[in-house]
Amino acid sequence: MKIRNLFTVALALALSGAALAQGPSAPPAGQDQGGGRGFGRGMGMGRGVMGTVTDVAADHYTVKNDSGETWTIHYSANTRMMKQPPRPANAAPPGQGQGQGEGNGAYMRGGTPPQPIKAADIKVGDAIMAMGDTDQAAKSVGAVMVMQLDPESAKRMEEMRANYGKTWLAGRVTAINDATVTIQGMTDDAARTFMADENTTFRKRREPITLADIQVGDAVRVEGAIKAGQFVATAVSVMGAPEARGGPARRPGPPPQ
Repeated sequence: MKIRNLFTVALALALSGAALAQGPSAPPAGQDQGGGRGFGRGMGMGRGVMGTVTDVAADHYTVKNDSGETWTIHYSANTRMMKQPPRPANAAPPGQGQGQGEGNGAYMRGGTPPQPIKAADIKVGDAIMAMGDTDQAAKSVGAVMVMQLDPESAKRMEEMRANYGKTWLAGRVTAINDATVTIQGMTDDAARTFMADENTTFRKRREPITLADIQVGDAVRVEGAIKAGQFVATAVSVMGAPEARGGPARRPGPPPQ
């Protein structure tokens, strides 16, 4: 599984509210540096590694990703060790269903939350993802969190990674030019565009909207396909804030004109 910001998407599906370490290793006791960056710079939880465990030691795991790279995951008593439960049978696969209003929140509400485990519970052969300070040159991560993945979910997450840019996109809108929308992709921070046509549907949460309702700064998930070199959207979902009990949550800023 490749070292990409898409890792943060997968982890967000499994667990929300994680912290991000900023030093070369997991933060020492009393120095939790939670908060971190947003998910895709406003929408996620930082960089990390996904792979299969090939060796287990007292303070680190060795993993191999799908590129054949070997990475070292350093952990300490302050590292959160979690086990991802199996996905609920009726949950849409990651990257699918958002056009119908079934976003990450629905996925998370539909299943059992991750459970705490011990470092010793992770064995050779397990699929894990680790989040923290990533050193690309040293191929190491100072982990603030390690998640033992459900095998089926690990497979689906890899499929999600492979299909990004082919059947789905996600990111923050940076420009809208007629029916063409430019986003900052959440997986690589690269500019990506998609085109809407007469068959594209738009939703915010479960409510239908139109292209005119989408604004620069909105976080979107897009389903579609490549046609003649252009990503054509079939469904666009604005990942708005959840509704409050007293009514829809208002986005900061001036009221609409």
